[in-house]
Amino acid sequence: MSNQKTISRTPRSAEFKAKVALEAYRGNKTVNEIALAYQVHPGQVAQWKARLLEGVKEIFSQGNQTREKQKMVEEEALYEQIGRLTYENAWLKKKL
Repeated sequence: MSNQKTISRTPRSAEFKAKVALEAYRGNKTVNEIALAYQVHPGQVAQWKARLLEGVKEIFSQGNQTREKQKMVEEEALYEQIGRLTYENAWLKKKL
């Protein structure tokens, strides 16, 4: 029999996962040291670190999407205003 502790499957909070992933990203400790300290499997630490890095990319790409959406909304408002002004102009020409 092995003297290793068995690590049970327990649900972890997002904050806990982020804390472990950030520590793994910093690289001050090895994955095994982090896993032992937080009582999780080393593979899980690596997986959370990978998800952290993917999430960071999405955060920065969402900023561009937000700006594009805002630009589209502004364009739609301008086209609507142009349409209204064109209609009013045609109506005024008829009345004169």
